[in-house]
Amino acid sequence: MEFGINLDQLHVFAVTVEEGSFSAAARRLNRSQSSVTYAIQKLEGTVGVPLFDRSGYRPDLTEAGRGLLPRARRVIETSAGFERQIRALREGIEPEVTMVVDAMFPMPSLFIVLSKFDQRFPTVQTRLYVESMGATVKTVLEGHADFGIVIDFANVSDELASVAMDAIELVPVTAPTHPLALMQRQSGETLQDEDLRDHLQLVLTDRSELTKGRDNGVVSVRTCRLADLGAKHAMLLAGMGWGNMPVHMVTSDLEAGRLVELVIARWPKHVRRPTIATAAVHRQDRPPGPAGSWLLEQLVGTGR
Repeated sequence: MEFGINLDQLHVFAVTVEEGSFSAAARRLNRSQSSVTYAIQKLEGTVGVPLFDRSGYRPDLTEAGRGLLPRARRVIETSAGFERQIRALREGIEPEVTMVVDAMFPMPSLFIVLSKFDQRFPTVQTRLYVESMGATVKTVLEGHADFGIVIDFANVSDELASVAMDAIELVPVTAPTHPLALMQRQSGETLQDEDLRDHLQLVLTDRSELTKGRDNGVVSVRTCRLADLGAKHAMLLAGMGWGNMPVHMVTSDLEAGRLVELVIARWPKHVRRPTIATAAVHRQDRPPGPAGSWLLEQLVGTGR
């Protein structure tokens, strides 16, 4: 059984409901009232029941009309989305953008940019991976992401094109009940390497082989290696060790007294906090398309 319903009839139906009358719908659609009435009559003829009660001053939806309206609107929106997708493909805009971001990158900044991206490129699907250290670079090198925001690895491979971004500031912290916090509070002096050496240091490690054997900022003899920055944060709050964290992730903890900043001699007071370089990278042989390039430019601008 074939139905003679077409998209135009559904569109006229939805507009008539929104405007409240056939004449108002005709004005909005820039058509004659008779053409609007005819489209509604054809739709009702195909459905087999009236969609509007015309006995009053203004047409009111019947029970059948109220039941059909949500489905009609979904069909109209789906069709509009399909047309947008076609236009985007004709303009060379890629259907999907995949990116990977290091877990240390400030996520609120990322989400602001992604919100703007969604408004500018509504047809482009986004896929986001969050990795740490060399695993972020590996995701781009292996082609699983169009581009990435990585740390400390701008020159890891000639296969990657990179743009430097602002360094991420780190802060050495521990819980206020930790022996190092108590030592610092009692002595009021800067902590030396020998003060730190015997206390468990929580160190972010790498799932990939790219940084195997590299230890940045490791002072303690005893270490706990974690591949998850969230787990490291939780362990610090629990007083299970000390370690460096991105400042933006622990600012509220420091202000609330849940964590204490350690003043360490190896990072002189005027440049006390260590930093780690960041860069936006993509494969030389696979530059992002128009949508990905726009997103990458916005992120680089945010991270500078």
